[in-house]
Amino acid sequence: MVVVPFPSSDCFAEKRRPALVVSNDEVTSAGFLWLVMITTAQNSGMDHDVPIEDLSAAGLSRPSIVRPVKIANVEPSRIVRRAGRLGATQAEAVFEAVRSFIGREPTKPRKGAS
Repeated sequence: MVVVPFPSSDCFAEKRRPALVVSNDEVTSAGFLWLVMITTAQNSGMDHDVPIEDLSAAGLSRPSIVRPVKIANVEPSRIVRRAGRLGATQAEAVFEAVRSFIGREPTKPRKGAS
């Protein structure tokens, strides 16, 4: 886990927050990191959220969750610091969720959306 300025989904703002690295060495060697957002547990409630069980090992001070549906692509130079590690069971749940999102058919735009 790392701490980075994580981009907002509206792409106009960033918030420094912990994130879980989900990319492999091939992505890193291309100069990028794929990160999944970590947020406080009070924001839980989305499908696929994974609670972080060992806050101390993760380097976190408050109950938190990993939100696999929110992924960002950043340059490694944007890492502020390393935060800690996620437990193996929680990490596998996150990786499985991310894998389940890849390769799906795109959703059809809503009527009136461009």
